[in-house]
Amino acid sequence: MRITLAYLRQRVRRVRIELRALSLAARHPGTPWYARVLIAGSVVYALTPSDLFPDVLPVFGFVDDLIFVPLALGLAARFVPPAVLIECRSRASDPGPRPTLRKLWPRKRH
Repeated sequence: MRITLAYLRQRVRRVRIELRALSLAARHPGTPWYARVLIAGSVVYALTPSDLFPDVLPVFGFVDDLIFVPLALGLAARFVPPAVLIECRSRASDPGPRPTLRKLWPRKRH
């Protein structure tokens, strides 16, 4: 299989939607507490500077980020009830209108 730029863009888009869906599922009242803990732990691990293997090691530094975090998030998705996950995925794939600079910093009218 040849990896193209279009394939990589599609894959990144799917991962972003899945991350948004899991963040919504973590706040959903129908999600069990253990799935919330697993989602939060995975995100905290991904964002903290301390790793299982330090990033200064040439190959092993990024392997834990590339393997452990997606596996933990995939495991957390299995613990979320299917109805909640479907709802959160649909909300994540269509987040609605994005804020523009005009909405964030409206013009002052004199």
